[in-house]
Amino acid sequence: MSEDLKRGDELVRLENVKTYFPANKTWNKNKRIYVKAVDGVSLTLNYGETFGLVGESGCGKSTLGQTILRLENPTDGKIYYRGRDITNADSRSLRELRQEMQIIFQDPYSSLDPRMTVGSIVGEPLVVHKWGTSAERKERVAELLKLVGLRPEHAKRYPHEFSGGQRQRIGIARALATNPKFIVCDEAVSALDVSIQAQVLNLLERLQDELGLTYLFIAHGLAVVKHMSDRVGVMYLGKLVEVAPSDDIYDRPLHPYTQALIDAIPVPDPDVKQGTKLLTGDVPSPIDPPSGCRFHTRCPFATDRCSTEEPELKDVGGGHCVACHLVVANEDVKGTGAPAAADAVATVEGEA
Repeated sequence: MSEDLKRGDELVRLENVKTYFPANKTWNKNKRIYVKAVDGVSLTLNYGETFGLVGESGCGKSTLGQTILRLENPTDGKIYYRGRDITNADSRSLRELRQEMQIIFQDPYSSLDPRMTVGSIVGEPLVVHKWGTSAERKERVAELLKLVGLRPEHAKRYPHEFSGGQRQRIGIARALATNPKFIVCDEAVSALDVSIQAQVLNLLERLQDELGLTYLFIAHGLAVVKHMSDRVGVMYLGKLVEVAPSDDIYDRPLHPYTQALIDAIPVPDPDVKQGTKLLTGDVPSPIDPPSGCRFHTRCPFATDRCSTEEPELKDVGGGHCVACHLVVANEDVKGTGAPAAADAVATVEGEA
C-alpha cells in the first residue's frame, strides 16, 4: 500500500454491502430475526474528498462507517480499499490496514479513557503499531497536540481536565497518530456547542488540506454537511436514496426524502414562512422494512409501483444519483427544492 495516490483516485469502494445484527437468540439461523442496519449499499469514495452522509437516527450511517473500517463485519457484499478486497481480511491484515483508516467518535467524553493521560491516549496507536522508540513516540505526541491546537504540556493531564471541544481535539490527534489517509468522522461535532463546532470543523478542513485526508463525514446537521462535503449521500432505512455533489443536492434535491430533510431545516427569520412538511408518520422498523421503496409509507407522492418494486440508485445526470420511480433522467430537470417534489424537481413518469 505504498503507491502514491492522486486527488480523485478511488480510495474506498463498496459493492452491495449489507450488515445485519441478530435481534433474537436461537441456535437455528433460519429462525433468526435480523436488524438490517445496512442493506445493500454501493458507493465509491475518492482520495482527497469529503463525503457527507446524512439521514435520520437509526438509518445505518454509523454502522456503515464502522463496517468500512471492519469494526463491524459485513454480512454480505464487498469492501475494497485502494483496490484491495478487505471484506474478509484477517486480524494481521487489519492491523496493517488500520494505520491508514481511522475514526473520530461522536462522544468526546466516553471515547477517551479517563484513567489514561492525554499523552498515553494519543500515543496508544503508536505503541500498538510498534512505531519508533519511546522518545520518538513522545516527540510525535507533542507534534500531534500542537497540530490540533493544544500544547505539548497537555500530554501529562487527564481527559476530565479538558472541555468538550478540547477532548474532541484529543480524539482527532489520536486518529492522526499513524498518518492515516481515510478517516470516518462519526458525528464528530454533534455533541459540541455551535461555536465549538465551527472551530472543530475549521480544524478538520485545515488538516485535510495539509495532510491530504479523505473524510466520510457522518452528521445530522444538513448545514454542517453542506459546509464540509464535496459530495453528499442520503440514507434511509439502511439504503442510499440519493447521492450528488453537495451544491447540487441542496439546490436540486430529487428524492422526496431528501426534500423533506431540507424542508425541515429551520429558517432563522420569523418573516419567512417555513416550507410544507413532507415527512409524516414514524420510521418503519429495520427488522421488517416495507416492501418496494422503503420510503413509500411516508412519501406523499407514492404510487402503487412504489409499494411493490424497489427502485435502483441511478445516475440522472451530472453524477446526481437517485433511487425513486418518479424521477427519470432529464438534462432539463430544474428544481427549487422542497416542497414541490414531483412538479418542481423531477419529471414524473407518464408526464415526461
